[in-house]
Amino acid sequence: MARVAVFIPVAAMGGITGRLYQQFAITIAVSVAFSSVNALSLSPALASLLLRPAKPSRGLLGKFFNGFNNVFDKSSKGYMRITGIMTRKISRGMVFLLILSASIVVISKFVPGGFIPEEDQGYLFVNMQLPSAASLQRSDVIAKEVEAILATYDEIEYVTNATGFSMLSGAFSTNGGFMFLSLRDWKEREMTAKEISRELNMKLSKIPGAQIFAFGPPAIPGLGSGSGFTMMLQDRGGNSPEYLAEQAMIFMRAAMAREEIASVFTTYQASVPQKYMDINRDKALIAGVSLNDLYTTIGAFLGGYYVNDFNRFGRLYKAYIQAEPEYRLDESKIHNFFVKNAEGTMVPLSALVTVRDINGPEFTNRFNLNRSVELSGAPAKGFSSIQALNALEEVADEVLPPDMGYEWSNMSYQEKQSSGSGSIVFVFALVFVFLILAAQYESWTLPFSILLGTPFAVFGAMLFLLLARIFSESYESNVFTQISLVMLIAMAAKNAILIVEFAKMKFDEGMTLVEAALESAKLRFRPILMTAFSFILGVFPLIVASGAGSEARKVMGMALLGGMFIATLLGVFLYPMFFVLIGRLGKYEQKRELAASKESTGQSDNTPR
Repeated sequence: MARVAVFIPVAAMGGITGRLYQQFAITIAVSVAFSSVNALSLSPALASLLLRPAKPSRGLLGKFFNGFNNVFDKSSKGYMRITGIMTRKISRGMVFLLILSASIVVISKFVPGGFIPEEDQGYLFVNMQLPSAASLQRSDVIAKEVEAILATYDEIEYVTNATGFSMLSGAFSTNGGFMFLSLRDWKEREMTAKEISRELNMKLSKIPGAQIFAFGPPAIPGLGSGSGFTMMLQDRGGNSPEYLAEQAMIFMRAAMAREEIASVFTTYQASVPQKYMDINRDKALIAGVSLNDLYTTIGAFLGGYYVNDFNRFGRLYKAYIQAEPEYRLDESKIHNFFVKNAEGTMVPLSALVTVRDINGPEFTNRFNLNRSVELSGAPAKGFSSIQALNALEEVADEVLPPDMGYEWSNMSYQEKQSSGSGSIVFVFALVFVFLILAAQYESWTLPFSILLGTPFAVFGAMLFLLLARIFSESYESNVFTQISLVMLIAMAAKNAILIVEFAKMKFDEGMTLVEAALESAKLRFRPILMTAFSFILGVFPLIVASGAGSEARKVMGMALLGGMFIATLLGVFLYPMFFVLIGRLGKYEQKRELAASKESTGQSDNTPR
């Protein structure tokens, strides 16, 4: 019941974080429900068929079993000696619990927060951006240099190049390019996608004449066009595009000075050389040229115009008309274009339009109705996404003027929205488990002897994550860590229930609190270890996982391993002490004596525990 109750508040969460929680909540709750039905019905029947009177084992297997039992018996005696001391030293045990709880706060400061880890999904992106108005031929030369560097990596299997297009901006431009890198299977390469992109960025930054960087796909498809953070700088004062670009450059220079930021970039350019075509409408009307025909002619010759579809070789093709490139090189060629007036006479375009040079943005983003610049980037090595977001917020407060603002987008927006939700879920999970245990034991105090062991599990999870960060920076306190902590509430409570349940039974039989606690600890020592080791061995494959989704599994596995290990290691010694502590605070022995005296005088026992 505790393992099902712990996921009830999780399943009720909203947002994208709630969807991640719900997947685990429903899966685990349904699995536990089926397991409970099996334990209550099929397992007893199966045990009656399989269990036989014990016979002494012979050979190597017998020696192993005998040796194991001898070691376990000696360990049990040592365990009972230590448990007896801890059970009688309640004040020291509570001081230890307070110190351990304070250590959780300290360790949490060194385990950075995060949202969803960047996964190795088997492919990468490379974005290229050349100076404003660079030609397509020049972009193609840079693309070939990039391809030469990519060819030196055995981990990269295929490269697809799309010169003239950028997936970050979604715009077609001659000074841009985008590449899709397909990596080899995970078992055929030693480097992860993240390691490859970092090494690539060091080499690509040395190519002169372009801004080139490699990055991975978003952890959740559809939330942005790439991994890392996404920030929208907003011009809330209605200034010019040049002013927005200037403030964006100031912000990026300040952000790059922070140690938490590895890279920050934007595809926004406010000073792209352009041609402005000024149409003299009065002249056009006097010449008898329809404005609609004039606009259509200009669009068709200079930009392209859809004409019709036609079938050929069993396929459908679209037909477009456009002037040849040599007639669109500069404004002097415009005299070669003509438009027909109302009388059927051909009028040259040069008589109706004037072309002049201007500078302006190639595209403009609007975010919440404000002109905006999209900034993308990645945290530096050793720093988490939440640390990078906090650093960017500090930079924004320092350098942005009053008429500029910022908003988070894509994955960064979801990360900010979910900030703090893990603590709320954890508290509600504790409350639900407490209510279930209170109903089960018909007591408001006894569940505390079970839940007081929860800090052990949290301490173990955070400690193991901190130690694991020595070897990999992907271990952080993210959504999957929070799911693991919720799961550990139930697992730690399960271990405590094994002792507290038997201690209550022995106490009801007439033993004192200390005697009942020690007797239950002796009887349930082996089952607790069996449960703990089976769980630890079950989560161990998560820690050594590889392939797509492995980063999330590693974080979850490490948190579960550490939490269960420490909760078992400390809990078996301290759970009996917690039972005695709560029993004395709740005056269980006095209530039992009072109930016995009332029963001897014929009165009913209605005293609540």
